[in-house]
Amino acid sequence: MSAAAARRKKQLAKRGANPKAPNNDPVESRLSTLLADPTLTEESVAYEALQLAQSAVRRNVKIGNFTKATNVAYTTSYDLLTKSGRVSVSSQLLMVLVQVLSETHTVCTDEWVTNFTKLDEAYRTALDADTTMNSNERGRLQRLHLQFLKKGLKWSNDLGNVRYGNNGLHLLLGNHCWDMSCDDSVVGTEKERLDAAKKAQSSTTDGDDEDEEEEYLDIGLRNEAVSHYALAEKVDLILEKLKSLPEPTKEERTMGHTCAPAQRDALLTRAVLVLLAIENLRDARTLADTYLKEVEHKAGRTDAELTKSYLDKKDGKAPSHIIFCCMLIRICEKDTKTAPLFNWLVRNFGAELATLHDPEVIKTYTTKIGRVYFDIQPPPSMMNMMENMLSGMGGLGGGGMGGMNPAMMQQMMASMQGGM
Repeated sequence: MSAAAARRKKQLAKRGANPKAPNNDPVESRLSTLLADPTLTEESVAYEALQLAQSAVRRNVKIGNFTKATNVAYTTSYDLLTKSGRVSVSSQLLMVLVQVLSETHTVCTDEWVTNFTKLDEAYRTALDADTTMNSNERGRLQRLHLQFLKKGLKWSNDLGNVRYGNNGLHLLLGNHCWDMSCDDSVVGTEKERLDAAKKAQSSTTDGDDEDEEEEYLDIGLRNEAVSHYALAEKVDLILEKLKSLPEPTKEERTMGHTCAPAQRDALLTRAVLVLLAIENLRDARTLADTYLKEVEHKAGRTDAELTKSYLDKKDGKAPSHIIFCCMLIRICEKDTKTAPLFNWLVRNFGAELATLHDPEVIKTYTTKIGRVYFDIQPPPSMMNMMENMLSGMGGLGGGGMGGMNPAMMQQMMASMQGGM
């Protein structure tokens, strides 16, 4: 550290011990003046505040005053959102904030999670308040906020004390993903982009290229949402969202259907797989039991009828997702001796699993479950994929195969009747 930097650090430390000491830093003084100025609502003024804040953050990081750097980034972001309503400007500083939190190895504390919650609320409020914003810009800002929350979650996983990231940040991400899935400025513009891309591709190729990513379509966002709700241990929210979705259509209930399963079924299975993969049997059981009572039973479908249909390959109906989930949970509650039963179950439900959104992720879930509960060891490459996905946002891995006499399955189901 240079002599000048050392002197500066001592000055800052002295000022910290005496909060009433005047702030002689011209950049921070000007920033404070702008944040209190009524003209902050003007884009040019808000942008000047952004530039000053970025400068102050960089300088404080350089001299080692990491707490001051992160506080300047946070308070200025919050003021820009609540006082100016300039979402586009503040979104740039939010990215600086999460970057500095990671670079300075700032520990993820309850206080910082509360700060993220305040920023998220302020961002949503400011975005909704701007009624003149066009659809494309709104969609862009929604996607930017998604990236901010994802980076915040990764920071909480790397520098927090909760495995796979803080529950509060998972909840924020779950809510934002679900809200985006209902926002036509996100989903509608993405569908238009994909349609245009597919049309251009069909006119220039033979159609052998890989499909476009569908990250921002409603099903992709909703799968991500229920995964984050599961990691946040918010089973009640998962149930609330599932109940809001329509009943499966006749086509979706038909054996061998070529269409995707009903969103309600697909999201239920996704949530249960995530909960089992992170060894949260309690919430997985609660989710399945409550879904049976409040959705299936309410619609007049009994456990016995659902089970009979699941095992009957000639009734023309696709296998029930809720029965698969209940059977999988019950098997996981047993011991490693039930590994052949697990293999049989996954194999026989495999055709349905393959129709779910992002089947490779589903495969990673079932692989993780096989390893955790039944000591079925996947290839090293699959293990690396599982751990990388878990560290990123909570995904995991896919399935083992094996032989099982259907009569054994029938006997097990009979013994399980009272538990579903």
